[in-house]
Amino acid sequence: MKTYHMLKSYISLLIVFTCSFSFATNNKQQNDTLNKFGIRAGIDIQKIIRSATNNEYNGLSINADIRIKKSLYISSEIGNEEKMTNTDYIRSTSKGNYIKFGTKFKLNKNLKGNQNLTYSGANLGYSSFNQTINSYTIYNENNSIWGISTINNPLYSPDLNALWFELIFGLKTEIFNNLFLGLEIQLKNILSEKTGNQITNFYIPGFNRTFDGSSIGAGFSYTISYLIPVIKK
Repeated sequence: MKTYHMLKSYISLLIVFTCSFSFATNNKQQNDTLNKFGIRAGIDIQKIIRSATNNEYNGLSINADIRIKKSLYISSEIGNEEKMTNTDYIRSTSKGNYIKFGTKFKLNKNLKGNQNLTYSGANLGYSSFNQTINSYTIYNENNSIWGISTINNPLYSPDLNALWFELIFGLKTEIFNNLFLGLEIQLKNILSEKTGNQITNFYIPGFNRTFDGSSIGAGFSYTISYLIPVIKK
């Protein structure tokens, strides 16, 4: 159910961004008649805003793509995240780094002077991280009041890792010359993961939150990036 609500929110954001994308396409001045090839590098501003407004999260990521053919891009992303997970029964902190590599396929027409991009593709992601269980609640038959006890002795699990595959769909709109705003939705599936102390990984940097009994996850990014033209055709 939580995954459903997450996907519903991401789809709503995508609809809003699509409207912005269409508006920018229709109003963009066609003063550049060249199709540009080059390296586009940027940051995920969603992570920056979240870090500034949420005391339980801190993260930063840098992304880049390069156009190697008419409708084919090679992309990558590196990042770092620290996330606290608080529920009624457990409080944990996950911290680590991640990297992604993948491909993007352009879906919209190649129009000269129009650098806007609608794409789909796939990524392979890898994360190296640690997890600390700060406190947890267990059933205790010796507790005569509630039958539960809270344990405050931290459990530290270092050298954890996870590998996952994700399908992506996104948009990039050129708001100024060579400057883009982007929105991307990701549907993820864990391929393998290492856990510690026989405890599940509650949050995997780069993957997002995990859910019991499921290897499926979801995420999104909201980016600002700049295209450095290398070749113009």
